[in-house]
Amino acid sequence: MKVLLDCHVPFQLAHGGQQIQIEQTKRALEVVGVEVEYLRWWDDTQRGDVIHHFGRFAPVQIRLAQEKGIRVVVAELLTAQGSRSRLEIEARRSFSRTLEAIMPGAFAERMGWETYRRADACVALTGWEAWLMQRMFAAPAERVHVVPNGVEDVFLHAPPAPRGPWLVCTATITERKRVLELARAAAAAQTPVWIVGKPYAESDPYHRAFVEVARAHPQFVRYEGGIADRARMAAVYREARGFVLLSTMESLSLSALEAAACECPLLFSDLPWARTVFGDAARYCPVSKSTAVLAAVLRQFYDEAPSIPPAPKPLSWIAVAEQLRTLYERLARTSR
Repeated sequence: MKVLLDCHVPFQLAHGGQQIQIEQTKRALEVVGVEVEYLRWWDDTQRGDVIHHFGRFAPVQIRLAQEKGIRVVVAELLTAQGSRSRLEIEARRSFSRTLEAIMPGAFAERMGWETYRRADACVALTGWEAWLMQRMFAAPAERVHVVPNGVEDVFLHAPPAPRGPWLVCTATITERKRVLELARAAAAAQTPVWIVGKPYAESDPYHRAFVEVARAHPQFVRYEGGIADRARMAAVYREARGFVLLSTMESLSLSALEAAACECPLLFSDLPWARTVFGDAARYCPVSKSTAVLAAVLRQFYDEAPSIPPAPKPLSWIAVAEQLRTLYERLARTSR
């Protein structure tokens, strides 16, 4: 059995969690004995039994693959959809169903609404996203599987270390992650936060504004860019007073899982993904534009962090790969 991994967003254009997810998935699948390659769109001689697409695979491509006997697994990050309220979700569901009923089939095809109904399997990172796939896109329940992201061994086995004074936030410097708002709140609360990450582009106005705040308040906002060394990043989590991620939208944050593996106390924006995965093992902050509100929550978390019990350990990438291997083997045995 050969699995072909595919993604429609080039890594060089948007670094971040999905790149890590795909690369670690490939390495772990190889370790557990799965023959796996990246799909070479230009190579008409490449063969495979399963295409695992990270994103929303076009329905017409799913059909073409299935006609050749290839099973299709779709694993889209429902970041925006998963961060909406149930009322918003129901409103959008009703709107899309109405459009699908009155518009030509080609319109629905372009929107990709058929993707979840046509795929042989849909992989969700959380139970919340699994529910969304069924509720929003009418994915058959028997084809939806929850397989979370994993964590590298360097984080799972990082040795304990004394906790220092800095909270840490690991995130791309972009509006969705709200690192500028976090930096302003840290300065207002006089609470030290170390932000680790880089922007998609150095010229981005949001990044420049963030750097200005960091330079104006170096005693409370530490910023030195990203950290590529995974062992050093594990040490940062082990030595941090706590981990903070105040994004407006999220799927299943890899940095949050890494921090949890290193037993960091956790503070997240109050979003469904975080409640679903971490429940009472984390602290939550309202998604607010008010610096005063964020500062108050941040300061309270800082004070309470040493007494917060660690969250349960996440899975290793090997354990995730074993779940995926079981799924692939089941699909390969199923006749179309």
